[in-house]
This record gives sequence, C-alpha cells and structure tokens, in this order.
Amino acid sequence: MKIEGKSAIIDKSAEDVYQFLSNFNHYEQLMPEQITNWNSDEKSCSFTIQGMASIQLAFGNNEPYKKVELLPVGKAPFSFSLHAILTDMGTSTKVTVYLDADLNPMLAMMAKRPMENLVNVMAENLKKALG
Repeated sequence: MKIEGKSAIIDKSAEDVYQFLSNFNHYEQLMPEQITNWNSDEKSCSFTIQGMASIQLAFGNNEPYKKVELLPVGKAPFSFSLHAILTDMGTSTKVTVYLDADLNPMLAMMAKRPMENLVNVMAENLKKALG
C-alpha cells in the first residue's frame, strides 16, 4: 500500500532541504503530535506512536538532493519505508512524502488515515521548519 502526501513547496534549494532531512535530529519537529518518547542522533531515531508501537528508523538508500529514505530497524509492527522525494525547481524545492507499507487488507483499512496524516503533517511541518 502506497500513501502519498500532499506536496510542499519550500523556498530553499534541494541541497538545503536534503541536508536538513539527512539528520534525524531535525525530524522531531516534523512529526505529528501522536509521536512521543523521541530519541535521535544524526543517523537514527526512535519513538513511540501513542497507543500503538515503538519504532526505530535509520536511513536507507538516500540520493543526494533527490531522495531520502527511512527504514525501520529491528522489530516493527509491519514492513514499511518512508520517502521524501525532492524536485529542484530552481529557487525552491518541491517535496513529496510517501509511505510504502506491506499490510494485510484489514490492517490497511485501519491504518490508512493515520498514515495519510503522517505524510501530510511531515510535509506541512517541513515547510514550516524551513520556511
């Protein structure tokens, strides 16, 4: 199941946006309010989704100035990847956040709205953080 959020236009270069997204210490300000117990360093983070699960993330296959990929480390409630796709628009950058999750149909129905919220809030908060 792929859930794509609304794109955000950020008045920064793709290089600036990529540098920001390449450090997990910046991600706490991008997360929705349901995220608690945040812990991070530059290369990884861990947190709890209120009432659900604890998750640890690390970077996957990043492409400088084009894509940032976040992958779960250790035990996760389901297999997923979180991506930020950067499109250089000259003086600004278009960022699209999407989540790709391997869920059975029942879990997919229950998880769709929270996942849509996550990708949309991350894009909105990225715009605020870098605006």
